[in-house]
Amino acid sequence: MQTHFRGRAWTFGEDISTDHIIAGKYLGTTDPKVFAEHCLEAVDPKFAKEAKPGDLVVAGSNFGCGSSREQAPLAFKHLGIAAILAPSFARIFFRNAINIALPVLECPGIEKAVKGGETIELDMEKGEVRTANGGTLRFKALPPNVLEILEAGGLVPKLKKELAANQS
Repeated sequence: MQTHFRGRAWTFGEDISTDHIIAGKYLGTTDPKVFAEHCLEAVDPKFAKEAKPGDLVVAGSNFGCGSSREQAPLAFKHLGIAAILAPSFARIFFRNAINIALPVLECPGIEKAVKGGETIELDMEKGEVRTANGGTLRFKALPPNVLEILEAGGLVPKLKKELAANQS
């Protein structure tokens, strides 16, 4: 599993809801490409068009609040976003992201330390984010069971692997 990322930061404010991430009018499909194409379009119309694989999302607190729509983290995953950093996440969004192996990291102060477009480095093993101005922020380490899900590529692949091992 990749634990070190270097990418451009996309910044967003507090209380970005799952409705902001992927509007309800796009939920008539199961095509994750559609979710990616329209990710955050009401908040930043350029985001889905200009985001590149390996970019990082930095946001204010309560990221992913609102409904439990699983399509929200899928939109980021299919854009190639490497990780999302915020002071706090809505719990359902957090679990939905982990379940599809999208790292979401609680990092106090990140929203004040990073400006949009800056290149930042994320080291999940050290629990650090290095900002463009040379500063370092620490974030809450993910527990071992969550790291196992990320390592396996998501919850479903982890469970399939465990079931296969138990049947042997």
